[in-house]
Parts: sequence; structure tokens; C-alpha cells
Amino acid sequence: MSFLRVTVLFVLFGLCGSALVAQERFIRPVDEASKDASFLAFRNRLITAVDKKDARYIYSIVDPRIQLSFGGDAGLATFKRVWKLERANSEFWKEFGLVIRNGGRFINEPNAPKQFAAPYTYSAWPDDLDSFEHLSIFGFDVNLRERPSTDSRVLGQLSYNVVRVDTSKSVTRKAGGRELGGFTWYYVETLGGKKGYVSADYVRSPIDLRAGFERKRGAWRMTYFIAGD
Repeated sequence: MSFLRVTVLFVLFGLCGSALVAQERFIRPVDEASKDASFLAFRNRLITAVDKKDARYIYSIVDPRIQLSFGGDAGLATFKRVWKLERANSEFWKEFGLVIRNGGRFINEPNAPKQFAAPYTYSAWPDDLDSFEHLSIFGFDVNLRERPSTDSRVLGQLSYNVVRVDTSKSVTRKAGGRELGGFTWYYVETLGGKKGYVSADYVRSPIDLRAGFERKRGAWRMTYFIAGD
């Protein structure tokens, strides 16, 4: 093989490798709820309960042994104490609303009852992407900005892209000069190399809050509402 041919092949392999490295990945919405009419009706009722802040109904569908953390927090009494649904400003309504309105998948395990996991950013997350290193853009045509401000120049739009976050450049949530935890703006980079700021409302981790539902004795119950791994 001539030196020229070897050189050309080397360059071609290098270009192919660069293309693979620069390839965008996406976590697009998936919703299998319509595959089971009973679950679809149940979820519609849940969404109505969220809209009306119907604590009584939510409590009625919580499994007595619901899992709430990986540290042993569980049970209906703990759920009531943690989320305090009777309070109008309970964070549950916002957080659970995001979970239940954003799709999901049925999980079919051998010798196990039928289960549904929501949202899609959890149940449709691919196994080959590290859930601690990657997040997903949680929306369509989300503005990617030059600086962390709605007045900043728009560099482009992202739709369901997988991203990495640089927390050192991201903007923490503050009030009265105090840091409250979490972020208002994320500095992100897509796997294809696009960089910029995105409002934290449009970035979600696969291990953010998610919910699991299981059909027990003919009725659907929420068996976990949990974050982390």
C-alpha cells in the first residue's frame, strides 16, 4: 500500500471519528399511556386532580408503602408529611404536574404487575448515557443564549438535545443575596458542540423526580415518587 493511500485512509478515518464524536443525541418525548385504556383514564383523572389541587384524590391513589427516597423514606404518612398537599403553595403540584404531563413508558418485568414510569426523560433514557453526566433539553425550540438573560442574544434553538452542564458557569438560584440551591440558568454543551445558556426550566435530568404506577387489585396506585439514584 502506497504512502499516499495510507495517508488518505488515515485522514478519512480521522474525519469519521470526528463526526461520531460530534453527533447530536436526543431524548424525544415518548408516551405509551394510550396502550392501556384503564391507565389513560387514571392519568387523566390525576391531571384533573393536579389542576384542582385535589389532595384527597391524590392521597387515595398513593400506595401505603410508596417509596420516597433511597434512604428508607416510605409510606403514606411520610408522603403527607413531606409534601403537605393541603398547603396551596405545596411544591408537589408543580413537580408532580411536570412528571404526570410528560409521557412515560410501561415497564414489563417477568412475574411482576403492570407498571408505568413517568416522565419520558426517565423511562426513555438510553442505557449508554451516564445519567449523572448528561441531562436533556426539556422542550421544543428552546432558546440557547449567549448570556444568562432573556435579553441576551439567541445563538440558536435546541429541541430535546442531550447536553452536559458546566455548573461552574451556571447561575445559582438566589433571593435576598442568599443562595437557595439549584440553578436559574444552565451553561450547557450539546454532544454536537453547541454551547450557551438555557433557562433551568428547560433542562431535566433523568434522575430528577419521577413517579411509578402499578396496577394492584384492579386499581392503579402510585408506588414511588422519588429523585436521585
